[in-house]
Amino acid sequence: MASTSKIAIVTGAGSGVGRAVALGLMKDGWTVVLAGRRKDALEETVKLGAATKAKTLVVPTDVTDPGQIKALFQKTKDTFGRLDLLFNNAGIGAPAIPLEELKVEQWKAVVDTNLTAPFICTQEAFRIMKDQTPRGGRIINNGSISAHAPRPNSSPYTSTKHAITGLTKSTALDGRKYDIACGQVDIGNAETPMASRMKNGVPQANGTIAAEPLMDVTHVGNAVVHMASLPLDANVLFLTVMATKMPFVGRG
Repeated sequence: MASTSKIAIVTGAGSGVGRAVALGLMKDGWTVVLAGRRKDALEETVKLGAATKAKTLVVPTDVTDPGQIKALFQKTKDTFGRLDLLFNNAGIGAPAIPLEELKVEQWKAVVDTNLTAPFICTQEAFRIMKDQTPRGGRIINNGSISAHAPRPNSSPYTSTKHAITGLTKSTALDGRKYDIACGQVDIGNAETPMASRMKNGVPQANGTIAAEPLMDVTHVGNAVVHMASLPLDANVLFLTVMATKMPFVGRG
């Protein structure tokens, strides 16, 4: 079945940044395929966006399972006939413990979710986007401020987010011949369930504990919608959206 609106897949759409982006796209008139592990959370996102009257499709997906990723993209193609946007967002962190105490399994869990899954999603998006008419599409990766600077005891998360920058650049280059654009949004201190602890204080580079400013996660959704709204001959390669007063620019 063909759709008159543009089609987007958002991974990790059941909470936080993924939910904010899905809602922003729905408000902007996109048809949104919501992927994530928990069906009830995805359906709650749809309910929150009901007033937009946007078309949606809920596809419970564990992105650490390549078979489930393939099924997600096949269902999107079978239902809507094309794919215009992929937002690679699903991600996890490891426990904030000293680097030398992390188990290999904890490292691998973060790599599987934050790096391998976006790569496989990108492969599947390429396969649809390069053969559809009109040809092409856009992929936006969630990089994070951690793609630039680490927090204490965050080696798996920081390593994968640095790697996402390499994936973004490679995808942008390899996608040219198919009219596929790729960009990255680096987010700092958006108020989500994952980041809410920052209000109460988090470890700093100098060993102290300090509360950090947060911003409304809606601003992230708006930023991604802007990136997604560009014609395919224009691309925001990297965009940083952050709480203005967070301790990112500076020393310490």
